[in-house]
This record gives sequence, structure tokens and C-alpha cells, in this order.
Amino acid sequence: MKNEIGERLVHVLKAPDESESQESFARAMELTKAYASSGSATHFSAVARLFYDLFEMFETGKDPRQN
Repeated sequence: MKNEIGERLVHVLKAPDESESQESFARAMELTKAYASSGSATHFSAVARLFYDLFEMFETGKDPRQN
């Protein structure tokens, strides 16, 4: 499943107009930007991980922390 989420993410980056994941990407990006600008992020890797987890959550409808 992780590989599939990664492939969807790459596809939306390469061809945003053709991807079905465009809405998930936009929602994840919006929330990640809010988190990063809030000053709560203590390390850049936390921001990247949050974005990936949010994208996965919006794509699958499941909480990625449950894995």
C-alpha cells in the first residue's frame, strides 16, 4: 500500500491535471503549510512526514498511524 501511495503522489506531481489525486494533494499541502508556518514544527523531516501522512489519509480514508 505504501508503494501505491508513493506512486499516486509522484503521478500528481508529474501530471496534476490528469491525476485523480489532485484534491488529496491540495488538501494535504494546505494543512502542511499551516503547520509549518505555525512554528510548531521542530524539524524539517516532521513537515515532510506530516504531508505524506495527510496525503495517504485523504487518499485511503484511513488513519496512517494505525499501520
